[in-house]
Formats: sequence, structure tokens, C-alpha cells
Amino acid sequence: TDWREYDGRAPRRRGQAEALDHLLGQVKTVHQHCVCHEPCKNQPQSRKHSVSKSLKHLFHPGSKFLKTLKRGLYLTAIFYKDDNILVTHEDQIPVVEIDDTYSCLLMQDFLWFTKVSCMWDEILWLRQCVTVSQSSCSCILQTRFKMLLAISQMQGLLGIQDLGQVFFEPIKDKQGNILIVTLKEVKTNQTFESVRWVPICKLQTSRNHKSVSSPEEPTALDTLLISIQDKLAYHQRSSHALSPGLYLGYLKLCSAVDQIRVLVPEQLPNILCHVKIRSNPNISREEWEWLQKMVSVEEPVSAEPEAETSQNHLFQELQVAIKELMTLVNIPLQEAKDFRLYSQEVLDFGDQVSFLLLLPPSDDVCTAPGQNNPYTPRSGFLTLPLQIFELGEER
Repeated sequence: TDWREYDGRAPRRRGQAEALDHLLGQVKTVHQHCVCHEPCKNQPQSRKHSVSKSLKHLFHPGSKFLKTLKRGLYLTAIFYKDDNILVTHEDQIPVVEIDDTYSCLLMQDFLWFTKVSCMWDEILWLRQCVTVSQSSCSCILQTRFKMLLAISQMQGLLGIQDLGQVFFEPIKDKQGNILIVTLKEVKTNQTFESVRWVPICKLQTSRNHKSVSSPEEPTALDTLLISIQDKLAYHQRSSHALSPGLYLGYLKLCSAVDQIRVLVPEQLPNILCHVKIRSNPNISREEWEWLQKMVSVEEPVSAEPEAETSQNHLFQELQVAIKELMTLVNIPLQEAKDFRLYSQEVLDFGDQVSFLLLLPPSDDVCTAPGQNNPYTPRSGFLTLPLQIFELGEER
């Protein structure tokens, strides 16, 4: 039996991908008849001059990668294969400028950029959609249009559309530079333009000799090279899959002024903190019915089912898993008495992996800015922006 037989519900994701593809097709069809290329006539003269200056090189036939960073927003693409990395003929990581007058809210634009990374092959169409018009002259739209232009420039210079996965946070330095990083592992003999392969260690050594920044105030590019191995490790781990089975996950969020972040393990940053309950991912109807009764009682009662039943086995497995999970995230076991088991559904990730979720008390699910969290997880965890985590899970 299956847990869905308890109330006859259908799989959550059934038909969702097809519905989204159909919706996108409808949007494209409507957009073909839309006039969206008018210049921004009412734009202040200073802004128009700034835009034309910062975008001029993108339309110039001699567009090329940057060698140094000035104050501004930049895009860099990291392509790696084994222990080698793609660099320009000047032995630089490929970098193009997005905006040399960047002054908008970074996190909003950055999260928008990460969504665009799911549509690398649709950049030309997106540029038409976001073309700055008379009715849309905001700083945000200006920046996002420049982001799409920079992506097109990077794709054109490299001769490839797929720039990979966006690293979960941009790199900043004290000189005012902001670097958005994409990462992609090359597993085939793919052909690129204007670049060549060099060993990562050789590039790091060469940069150490050429760098003019101080160790106390490294530039964004120096910071990228210093931490390149960590970023490549993150990228590889974020594509790992769990072995088949039923897992107990722990949901913990923390909020800031401009984002919500979720706690994940460093070794599997695309999955919530978790422990394995058993190798069989299926929750039977009888087990789910018992779980529903257990979480619906208002007063604590003995929830242990009769011996030698599937419910009893699940009960014992949950006890072991909860103890293991509390140890993993550094929460005293006595605090778990106030935790809750999410009982609306079993979370399915494909046919072979399923999750039950353990939730802190409602007031503690999300830690607010400045709020004290007495139980900080040990090393081996990080917090990802929620939107980045959602994209990683979809990949």
C-alpha cells in the first residue's frame, strides 16, 4: 500500500512541468505581437549617458574579456575539467562587465539572475522582454537588462550558451567590486572560443605573483582564486543524489532584511539536514494512518503501537532517527519534545527518495534578525538563500 491511499491524493508534481512549458509557450506567443523596443524617452540625461557608456562595448565588434576590475558589477564563468580551468589567452578567468554604475539592491537582482540561469538558451528572448521602454525606466530594470546583455556577451565570447550554475552568493571586495560567479563542469571534449585549459594550481600561483592587492584587502578576483577549490567542491556536492530510502529531514530557517536562508549540510547543500530512517522509501497506508493519529492528539499519550506491526517498526525507526538528527544539529534531546512532525504529506524526490520533516516549535522555525539561537549547529553546515536552495533542489 501507499500513503496516498489514505486520502486519495495525487502526486504533487504530476503535470507541473508540462503546465509550465505550456504557460511559457503562451507567453512567447503573445510576446511575438508585442511592441517592446521603444527607447526610454523620458529618462534623465545623466542616466542615458551612463547607460550608453556602460553598454557601448557590448555592441562593439571588438568586445573582449576584462583583465582588471574597476568599481562595478561583473560576471565571471568558471568552467573546469578534472584539475584544469578555462582561462583567456592572458591567463585570466573569463570576466565581463555588467554595470560600472551599479547602485541598486544587490540581493533582489542577484536572485533574479539565478532564475535566469535556468533559461540560458532563452537570453535573446528575455532581452526583448526586458528591453528598457518609456514606461519602464527603473534602476532595477536597467540593471537586469544589463545583466542579460552581459550574459549574451559571455556566451558569445565563449561560444557556448550554458554557463552553468550560479554560486549561491556574490563575491565583494572593499574596492566596490561585486562578482557574480557561475560554475560548470565540462565532462566532454567541448569546443570553446577565445580560451584555453590550464591547471588550477598554476593559475593560482601565477595570480599570487601578479596580484597587486594586499592579503588584508584582496580584490574580488583574488578572493575567487583563493577560494576556487571550495567553490568547485560546492558545485560538485550540490549535484549529488541521496541513496534510495526514507529520510527524516530538519527544517530550520533564518531571516535577514532582504532574504530568508535555510540550513543545509555542506556535503549535500541541495538537501535539508537529514538522517536516513530506512532503505525502503515507501510509507504504507497503515503507517501513515498511525502517524496521522499520533500527531492529531492534543495531549501527550503513549503512541507506541502494538509489537510486530509495520507501525511499530516505523515507531522504533523514528525514535532512532530523531536522536541521531538532534545530535547532528546540536540540539539537546529534551528539546525535541516540543518539535513537530509535518503530517500533511510525505515529500517525494523521484521514486526512490522520500522525506518526513521534523519541525521546531512554530516560533522557532525561522530565527529573526538579532534573535538568539541557543543551539548553533556544529561545523559542516551552511545557510543558503531559500531561492537558491529551491533552484538546487529542482536541478
